[in-house]
Amino acid sequence: MRKNTPPSLQKKAVLLLVCRDKPGIVAHVSHFVFRQGGNIVDSDQHTDYETGIFFMRIEWELGPKSVSRGLLKKKVKELAARFGMRYELFFGDQALRMALFVSRFGHCLHDLLVRRDLGEIQAEIPLIISNHDDLKSVARHFDVPFHVIPVTPENRVKAEENQLKLLKKHRIDLVVLARYMQVLSPRFVKAYPNRIINIHHSFLPAFIGGKPYHQAYARGVKVIGATAHYVTEKLDEGPIIEQSVIRVSHRDRVEDLIRKGRDQEKVALANAVRMHLQHRILTYGNKTVVFE
Repeated sequence: MRKNTPPSLQKKAVLLLVCRDKPGIVAHVSHFVFRQGGNIVDSDQHTDYETGIFFMRIEWELGPKSVSRGLLKKKVKELAARFGMRYELFFGDQALRMALFVSRFGHCLHDLLVRRDLGEIQAEIPLIISNHDDLKSVARHFDVPFHVIPVTPENRVKAEENQLKLLKKHRIDLVVLARYMQVLSPRFVKAYPNRIINIHHSFLPAFIGGKPYHQAYARGVKVIGATAHYVTEKLDEGPIIEQSVIRVSHRDRVEDLIRKGRDQEKVALANAVRMHLQHRILTYGNKTVVFE
């Protein structure tokens, strides 16, 4: 399995936090990093003034004077308790493990695997899961194990059980639905909260469900797009991470919309996956804060 975490990320920590807004949080967090022997290399924050919620992402280098990771985890927990924070702490040398789910459309799968090989996406990809065998040759080309698990109305429950077993076996952190044309059950979604990213081939919330390009053509829209979002129990209604759009005209047929839309699907999905892998996304309600 490829391990492609670059040296620049190997000695860094990232802290994501959410709490009620109050004066002094940025100063306290910055000083906290300094006291742990860290050198801040990136910091960003946002306050939702309607709800009074504060969001922050801070990234720092772990140098010779930094405390041990075990002690750092303990001190972060103490800091979070002081301010009533919900938080996540990550280390740069711990690459996430990502599973790709596909059906018969290969453009998003190709794009993510190429970006992985180019180092644009920092993740391990231990397996690809599909309900068809059409893209097996793609997986073979990129040297990624390919598992075919057919899904029918009669075997859906058993099929998802087999999928979840594979994900657990390979210690998967993130599931990416790269044009996987099946609706996941609530049980599956609950197993990976805010860790399943789907690409929907429309500019949500417009044209949810099946054949959105056909819906867009029938409506005569002048802009089409693609939306990458976290999966929830409600179809195509999860928190939006990234959207990409392109203009179309009355001259475009459905086939043209599909062709143009596929490019937007690749871009939106790749950007969303990269932001997740770099720990740049915080969710609240049905929204996201994305620190680019």
